[in-house]
Formats: sequence, C-alpha cells, structure tokens
Amino acid sequence: MTDGSDIVLFETDSRGVATVTLNRPQIHNAFNDDVVQRLAAIWSDLAARTDIRVVVLKGAGKSFSAGGDLDWMRKSGQATAEQNRASTMNMARMLKGLNDLPQATLALVHGNCMAGGTGLASAADIVVAVQDTKFALTEVRLGLTPATISPYVVAAIGPRQARRYFLTAERFDATEACRIGLVHETVGDEAALAVRGAEIASALLQGAPGAIRDSKLLVGRVAHRPVDEAVMEFTAQNIADRRASAEGQEGLAAFFDKRKPNWSV
Repeated sequence: MTDGSDIVLFETDSRGVATVTLNRPQIHNAFNDDVVQRLAAIWSDLAARTDIRVVVLKGAGKSFSAGGDLDWMRKSGQATAEQNRASTMNMARMLKGLNDLPQATLALVHGNCMAGGTGLASAADIVVAVQDTKFALTEVRLGLTPATISPYVVAAIGPRQARRYFLTAERFDATEACRIGLVHETVGDEAALAVRGAEIASALLQGAPGAIRDSKLLVGRVAHRPVDEAVMEFTAQNIADRRASAEGQEGLAAFFDKRKPNWSV
C-alpha cells in the first residue's frame, strides 16, 4: 500500500518490510521542514508497529540526499532565534527517531549523500552504497556546523575521522566511506544496489523481531564502556531474558526440530 504523500513515499509489503523513499528528485532530495516533519511522523508510526520488521530508506532520482534545501537554509537566516531553534530541534528529534527504531534499518545510498543526507545514513543500522556515491559534510563552508547529525556521524566513523571531514568538508567516495565505517559495503551500480538491498532485507527477516530490537539496545548499552559489574549484569540478564522468551523458546525448538522458526519469512 502507498500513503499518498509526495515528498516522502511510504510503502509496506506483506513480509513486513517498509520502504521509505525521499521523493524530491528535482533537487536531489534536499531537506526542508516539511521533509523533516514527514520523516519524523513516519518514524513515530513505525516505532509503534509490530507488523513491520525491516525499514529500507532510499532516495528517488539521481541522489540519496544532497542535504539541506538551499531555499530552506536561506530562509533560516531571516528567521527568529526561536524559529531556528524549533526547526533544528525537529531535525534532531527526527534523526533520533530513526536511530531508535526497534526495527532493523537499511539505507541504500547513491548519487549525492551530503551533510544531512550523511547524517540520515549514519542513523541507519546498515548502509550499502553505490561505489561512485559522493559524500561530504559541507557545513563549515557555509559557516555552519554539522551539529544535529554529529552524534550519529561520530558514532559511525569515530572522532578522529570526524575531525577531518567536519573540518575539511571535502568530498569522498563510497570506498573511503566504507574504509572509515560510514558504509558497510559498496556495489557497482543502482541495479546491484537494489539486488543487494533485497538480499539484506531477506536476511533480516530471518531474525526474531524482539531479538533484533534487543540486539540494537545491547549495542547502545555496551559500546565504549568498560566491562564492569554493571555491564556484566546487564548482558547476563539480557541473554537470560531472551532464553526464557517466547522467541527464544521457539528459536531453540526450531533449531532442534530442523525447521524454520515461526517468524521466518
């Protein structure tokens, strides 16, 4: 089914895969307040849905996203401090909404992936990009900073690489994006991107929905923390709870019965 919005398309299929498509191809899917609000509403809806298991994010036309709409940024210079604060908080909340989704998220990136587009990709769990995709964090060249996207970009590439690319604003390709951790893998062209996206979505559908949700939470709780008593207690409780869960019981039973578990599509 399709919801009828034109700036961001939203589709779901019978397997529980939702596809979110940025749909302003004439301006390389640049962001404005309307796009941000539409994405935020989609993430809010998805967070409450148990029928959706995988979320695929992509861009229509020649690019994934060129970042901020130039007209939007021009108008921001004439806005009040309160208006700018509200707009940037909306962007921050939208990115957190994507980052915190309980479903597995997959960004399929091509063309230009600039500034806020890079932030959007960084907030996804998995990123696959066409080899000739161009990335950049261009904010300093406009006298700005990559502030709202920074938690997700730094988490993806680390502070050392962030210092370089935040400061130089230089462009880099998908091979470099893969090397620094922004992208998980590259493909040769858009046709291959669609094929690889379908393969990864199918792989994600083999995982138990609750286990995927808890695995995402697990990463957030243990990353960059010393393995102290609190971490050990948390991880032990996590796996103990999963063993006792309906999913854990079904998964083990299916393994020993040599059949697919009931969530496998």
